[in-house]
Formats: sequence, structure tokens, C-alpha cells
Amino acid sequence: MSENPKHDVRIFDRFTWTNVPRSHAFLNDQTLLIETEPQTDFWQRTSYGFRRDNGHSLLTRVEGDFVLTARFEFSPVYLYDQCGLLVRLDEENWIKASTEYENADISRLGSVVTNLGYSDWATTDISSEIRTMHYRISRKGQDFIIESSYQGVEWMQMRMAHLHRETESLQVGVYACSPQNSSFKCQVDRLVLEEAAN
Repeated sequence: MSENPKHDVRIFDRFTWTNVPRSHAFLNDQTLLIETEPQTDFWQRTSYGFRRDNGHSLLTRVEGDFVLTARFEFSPVYLYDQCGLLVRLDEENWIKASTEYENADISRLGSVVTNLGYSDWATTDISSEIRTMHYRISRKGQDFIIESSYQGVEWMQMRMAHLHRETESLQVGVYACSPQNSSFKCQVDRLVLEEAAN
């Protein structure tokens, strides 16, 4: 799954990598493959004490309210392997939505909201047999609705959240990481970024 510049079609023309993975590929105008590197994560301080801001993310800058959706297929192999959507102001203020692998039986469908350098983590246990998930994040001012769907049709609200640092401009897109000494592969497609309806 190494990059092949001759065949890559950059489906995200306005998107740029932060912490680019060594192995990734744009298969066509719809699909991105990522293979994570070990010891990568997004987390700030809470409970565990550490700070890590080196996960792989492909982001674009947006102004104002938006709705961001994408579909993910994933094959996690080790604790906390994850991929999903990311909304980012800076290292200490951001939101992510994903499924984090726990063990062969359960994974954590959840979201992390990081405000002023402290992360939280809200989760629901789901079967680790689930390897496909759609996510949607909608912004209205400083408030966000985070949702998930198994098919991309019926959406389940995961949470409402608020970013405390006021800003008009944010970076949004997709991310993947492997916090432990491991690596896994995921696929992203059906990404849509649009203005929120009034």
C-alpha cells in the first residue's frame, strides 16, 4: 500500500496531510487507503497524563458552519487502533469521532472533545465484528453534533459538544492512528463536505 505518485489521484484537492503516513494511496477519485504508523495518537492530558498530537490527518480549512461525512472500513489489530473524522483548531482544541479497537469481542464507538488542552472520551461498546462505519459532524457556531451510521442512511446521535475557543476557521477531514506499538489498514470513501443548511 505504498504511495505511487504516477497513479495517485488526489481526491481532496484542498486537503493537506499533517503527520503523513509512510504508506498511503489514493486508489481513485473516491477512495483513500491509509496504513498507520505505531505510537501515533491524538490525546491531551486527561486521566493518562500524556500529550500526543502525532496522528495522521488529511485536513482542509473551512469557514463557518458545515456538515462533514465519510465512510470508513478498518481492520484493527491492536488496542486503540482507530480512524474517523477530525475537526481541529489547534493542538489543544479539537474533536474526533471514530471506533477504537479494544479486543476481539468489543470496540468503542465514540468521540473525543478536547478543550483548552484536556481531552474527554465518550463511548458506546459495539461488536469488534463491525468493520465499517459512517461518521457525520455538523457545526453551528461553536456547537457540534456528532453522529454515526452503519449504512449511511439512519444516523445515531453520539453527542453534542462545544469548543470553548471561539473561531470562525477550522481544519476538518479524516484521521487514523495506532497509539500502541502496532499498525493497521483503513479505507476512507464517500467523503462529503458541505455548508450547513440554515
